Amino acid sequence: MPERLNGSEKPIAVFDSGVGGISVLRALIREMPDENYRYYGDSANAPYGTKRLEEVRRLTVSHVDRLIAEGAKAVVVACNTATSAAVRYLRQKYPAVPIIGIEPALKPAVLSGPHPNVVVMATPMTIREEKFHNLMERYLDMAHIIPLPCPGLMEYIEHGDMQGKELEQFLERLFEPFEKQKLDAVVLGCTHYPFVSRQLQSVLGNAVMLFEGGPGTARETKRRIKEAGLLRNGARPGRVCFENSADSREKQKLCRRLLATRCYDENAFYSL
Repeated sequence: MPERLNGSEKPIAVFDSGVGGISVLRALIREMPDENYRYYGDSANAPYGTKRLEEVRRLTVSHVDRLIAEGAKAVVVACNTATSAAVRYLRQKYPAVPIIGIEPALKPAVLSGPHPNVVVMATPMTIREEKFHNLMERYLDMAHIIPLPCPGLMEYIEHGDMQGKELEQFLERLFEPFEKQKLDAVVLGCTHYPFVSRQLQSVLGNAVMLFEGGPGTARETKRRIKEAGLLRNGARPGRVCFENSADSREKQKLCRRLLATRCYDENAFYSL
């Protein structure tokens, strides 16, 4: 985005460990279609979910520092792992900049029925972190909550492999330990996972409800930006700029494909 942009014309930066945050970008565009967006994915260092917390924090802070220095009016950390590792620190560092993180959509899943059986799919680091355990503890008396680490799943999306027998078999193996007919809800606790929701629904069956965090994050972002007086007036259509540390034509094509994709049916997700 040009550096001359000021105030409300500045872009909302959306940061992710790779291309998964485009599921959040889609929700942001639906909520605020007039805004300018700058999406940065760190695919060269993906996955974040299997790294040490200190490394994830260092990478996240480094990228967010640059995005703010280059004119972002707000930053959405569209990665559960990076949110857990760095958002608290970033808010302390930049108190004047709206910085919005994401967390697994556990609350609507828990409220979806009487004491439901809820599986939370997430990266190993997200599940290890105190932030997730604190979130889970809020609802332990309202649901049976089962954390499910999913190492390897985000790589399918990073490579653009969102269909096919190999992915289906991977998902089948993930849920092999469960009696699927007893599951009520599955929370997609990584922003990559909505892009394989159709395959996931096929494996689990249509009776299992899926929940993602993107729409709630988009609503919170709009609230924070409006509160700061930074909403764009919509005089001209907003723009989307993609950048990626992998810096390849294939990755740019994948980003645009995911933004326009029909790989998942957004209406299939539940929200309360």
